Amino acid sequence: MLHGIINVYKEAGFTSHDVVAKLRGIFRQKKIGHTGTLDPAAVGVLPVCLGKATKVCDLLTDKDKTYRCIMLLGIDTDTQDTTGEILSRREVTVTEQEITQAVMSFVGDYQQIPPMYSALKVNGKKLYELARAGKEVERKARPVRVEEIVIESMELPRVTFQVTCSKGTYIRTLCHDIGQKLGCGGCMEHLTRTRVADFTVEDSLNLREIEAAVKAHECGDGWDNENGAGLNHGLQALLRPVDDLFRQYPKATVKESAGKLLENGNRIPVTELLLWQKEWEAAPVRLYDGRGRFAGIYRYQPEAEDMKPIKIFLEKD
Repeated sequence: MLHGIINVYKEAGFTSHDVVAKLRGIFRQKKIGHTGTLDPAAVGVLPVCLGKATKVCDLLTDKDKTYRCIMLLGIDTDTQDTTGEILSRREVTVTEQEITQAVMSFVGDYQQIPPMYSALKVNGKKLYELARAGKEVERKARPVRVEEIVIESMELPRVTFQVTCSKGTYIRTLCHDIGQKLGCGGCMEHLTRTRVADFTVEDSLNLREIEAAVKAHECGDGWDNENGAGLNHGLQALLRPVDDLFRQYPKATVKESAGKLLENGNRIPVTELLLWQKEWEAAPVRLYDGRGRFAGIYRYQPEAEDMKPIKIFLEKD
């Protein structure tokens, strides 16, 4: 089994679940998960976790994301993008200055009402299932945060901008809300996710490229369950190691005498670390075993003078 994170470029027409299903076939393993849905019509960065890395799917889902969006003014649709049914058309008579003011007014915290065509559930039913059945239900506004918007160009009725935002922000709803504020309506015409945390679109690979790399580097004796044997170095380089996500935390190595404690997910006395530094008391620490394997994230507990596991990744031999 392979362990790590691959930066996938999701192409139009694929759902996030489609990507996972394809990768399960390419890598021939079931333990794979994505890090947050991206609309079928949207393209761009979709980090996918393999093996032990699936434990950090929720962590990546919570990270800020950056998108490049083309907004089409003058049209409202039921899906809030151009894939839906047109509900109204209005003439776009607003000025570029008015558009700029309206767009920039959404920077910061705002209460966003999720679209009906979304995977959110109400009373156990996904909203898009209700929408397809012709039903509309009341949705509560949710707090989201827009960190930054950079307007790239205006060729009315189209406006192209980049937006960095928090988890749970719907960019097509943002386009809809901007259109409502301008009084002419608006929807999303195109969306590219350019960044999730430090996974960028420039470093992403589409499914064809990943499949070609696997076929080119595949060996006859299969896949090793720990170090990716059966792959040469070139293919292993496709995957980001799990501990790379936590490189902002200090690193410590556990003595061989505490190897079993580490494997069993027990707390580790600080006397069992090869080196102890006072500043580690204030922050999470990456622990490794004597073979250099990443064990997990631990936090110092002053009352017991030991390290308590926060998230464990090491598996028994």
